[in-house]
Amino acid sequence: MHVIGVGFGRTGTLSLKVALEELGLGPCYHMREAIASPGHKRLWLEAAQGGPVDWDRLLGGYRSTVDWPGCYFWRELIEAYPEARVVLTVRDPERWYSSTRETIYRLSTWVARVAAPFFPTARGMAGMTEAIIWNGTFGGRFTDREHAIGVFERHIEEVRAHVPADRLLVYDVREGWEPLCRFLGVEAPPDRPFPHVNDRDHQKSKIRRARVLVGSLGASLALATLAGVALRRRRR
Repeated sequence: MHVIGVGFGRTGTLSLKVALEELGLGPCYHMREAIASPGHKRLWLEAAQGGPVDWDRLLGGYRSTVDWPGCYFWRELIEAYPEARVVLTVRDPERWYSSTRETIYRLSTWVARVAAPFFPTARGMAGMTEAIIWNGTFGGRFTDREHAIGVFERHIEEVRAHVPADRLLVYDVREGWEPLCRFLGVEAPPDRPFPHVNDRDHQKSKIRRARVLVGSLGASLALATLAGVALRRRRR
């Protein structure tokens, strides 16, 4: 493990993931990997519930990590990998809150309410994000704007107080390659712009696609149920 990203989601963490991988410091673990990797949602949930964690087993093969769920365990990770550099992504707190509420919070609550009854993966995702983000990080009070922003700001303060300055980069992804590459001691990719991905419109598009998918599934299940009822009546 070479780089540990300790910033909350919606602070440019997916852009940082792509950047680290372009710099040869990948693969980089991100919430996307937690969702896609079989068994990982259960392992993160167990960790959130106080179970023992074999970090090499969970993150083996990854050279960096950013975003949730890893940033929830930032203290454990920087202790487990004392040679890793630490990057704290930051953003204007008000803009961070609005973006998070309109994207990942909205998607997470919708998944828990609508998709989880149909899909085991959605149930695992809902359980993990509830335990680590909405309850674990924000104490079940994310919709309280003042409280959530306070958690966000205290997290930044705690990281800055805990991590030695020569090991830590406080970083806004809008700064681009220069401060990141200088901190990591690597060359910036020539003639390649810094990646800026996962904007708000993209997240909203994901929510719309998910709604269409589950809506179609619900309609199919309803039609199948009606067909089954009609068939049973005919047999009588």
